Formats: sequence, structure tokens, C-alpha cells
Amino acid sequence: DGLTLVTLAEEAGVSRPIAYDHFATRPGLLLALYRRLDERHRAAITRALQDAAPSAGEIARVISVAYFACATAMPELGAVSAALRGNPEVEALQRELADSYTDLMAAALLPYSRLAPSALRLGCVGMLGAAEAIAAELNRDRATDDEAVTALTDAILGLLNTTAGR
Repeated sequence: DGLTLVTLAEEAGVSRPIAYDHFATRPGLLLALYRRLDERHRAAITRALQDAAPSAGEIARVISVAYFACATAMPELGAVSAALRGNPEVEALQRELADSYTDLMAAALLPYSRLAPSALRLGCVGMLGAAEAIAAELNRDRATDDEAVTALTDAILGLLNTTAGR
């Protein structure tokens, strides 16, 4: 609640009109911050995938670790998301970013899948839903980090072993 364009300008040492010209509104500032945090997370997972050993298990584990690292290492993402709740622009941005994340995940898993690309992508949508549910359990201290990573990794590997979408 303390983040306003006025406080941003003061902290950045710039005039108020500069902050207003750049972001226009507080929701505009928060949307830019939300996008920036997502870009930081996407860059981290991309690096981790590039460094991962080329195996289904390792790719699934890297995706799982990266997902939960975002939930624990970037608590400000949840705060920004909560501050924007109900904003129609953030809902559109969240759908755009979820689609992008799904595409990244499906591309990383495609070499290890027996599913058609469209079926794999849909399965990745399901995996992200599962990841959110597991993250909720993690945040409620009903699971450890290791248990969360193992559960999501196992779910992803189960998806990869499915032949139903072929």
C-alpha cells in the first residue's frame, strides 16, 4: 500500500511528472513490476533448462525446482498480484504470461514426450494447475520444499509417459 508513484519518484530521486509520464497510474506501475518479476523468473528457468542434463527426469526436476523457487524466492510477486486483484489488465497479463510459461514448459518437455504437441501443451496447463495446488500446500506448511518438488516432478513424468494424446 505504501508504493505510490509519489513515493517511487522520491525514492528514485526523480520528479513526480517523470514517474507519472512513465507509469501513468499506480496499477500501471504494479503491472510493470509484475511483468519484470515474471521476466526474472523466466530468465532463471531458461538458464536452468539450458544447464540441465538432457533427460526427462532432469528437465522435469528443473521445471519443478524453478516453479517453487519463484514461489519462495520472490514473495513480492504474490504481494504485487494481490495488490492488482480485480484489475482487468492484470487478468489479461496473467493469462498471457501463463500461456508463455506453458509454451516454455511444453517446448522443454517435447523431446521426452510421446504426446502430440497440442496434447502435451494441454497437459502442461494441467501441471501448472497442480503446481499451484502444491504451492498452496507448501505455503500452508503441509509439505516441505523437497516433497513439493518431488510431487510435481513425478506428475510431470507421469504426463510424459502418457500415450493418450498420440
